[in-house]
Amino acid sequence: MGRFSRTLERLSTDNLEAGELKSEAAKAGCQLISSQEDRCMATIHGVLRSVTLRPVDGVTALEAELYDGSDSVTLVWLGRRKIEGIAAGRQLKAFGRIGMRGTTRIIYNPRYELDA
Repeated sequence: MGRFSRTLERLSTDNLEAGELKSEAAKAGCQLISSQEDRCMATIHGVLRSVTLRPVDGVTALEAELYDGSDSVTLVWLGRRKIEGIAAGRQLKAFGRIGMRGTTRIIYNPRYELDA
């Protein structure tokens, strides 16, 4: 398979995944991340794309990128090195106030519910 074919297949798979994630967010009773305004309280649902451990202003923080098919938001748990069940590929529902860090949407210390 050529490079063009692989790229086309990956893009179509991403679009299918995005559509499925959007419908799962609706089934969970959540609004899409892209429709949320800055500083609003949000209930969002999606899949964790990445989970990393980073220092934030001298404090250890666990960061996870949550993607719902429309946009992504960074979830940050300050003072945490690990949270059982928080791993890339896991689906969850998060609750918190959406803010901005530069151009990135962010929620600090969100409440969350892991999908079974």
